[in-house]
Amino acid sequence: MGKQYKALPTAEIEFIKEQKLFYIASCSNHEVNLSPRGYESLHVIDENTLYMIDYLGSGNRTARDIGEDGEITLVFNAFENKPKILRCFCKGEVILKDNPEFATASSFFSEDMNAIRQIFKFNIYAVETSCGMGVPIMEYKEERPQVRNFALRMQKEGKFDEYVKDHEVPPNLKELQS
Repeated sequence: MGKQYKALPTAEIEFIKEQKLFYIASCSNHEVNLSPRGYESLHVIDENTLYMIDYLGSGNRTARDIGEDGEITLVFNAFENKPKILRCFCKGEVILKDNPEFATASSFFSEDMNAIRQIFKFNIYAVETSCGMGVPIMEYKEERPQVRNFALRMQKEGKFDEYVKDHEVPPNLKELQS
């Protein structure tokens, strides 16, 4: 039976920390964006706040949706052991590298911040669990290094900032951070 909360209970924080894969969905006045995420890319600050580092990608739809006051849903599900699905419903903030909060937020991660485009801060307003019995049992093997390696190579070759600019945060988001 599913349960609903206004904040993450301690057991659900531990569940999040155990997951190797999660999904982020965002929407505003455009198509719904849904992306799987791995790596050590998420950190729980408290029962209502999460940070997520964002590598380079082909688009920047999550930032676009946050900039348009859109909604974010993070979905975690157990592929091993006891079945469970956990959803965190959030509003988000984009923390760019020139924002003073970036240094604080990045200190929670062991990743090379040269490979990071931005950090998302998620403010949770609702949490929901469900049974997860329809999710298959699967075994984790390893991370794929390609995204991290691509970003580090772009940084090393001096092309990182150009790539970010070509896949830039929407102008309205920059105005919100001013």
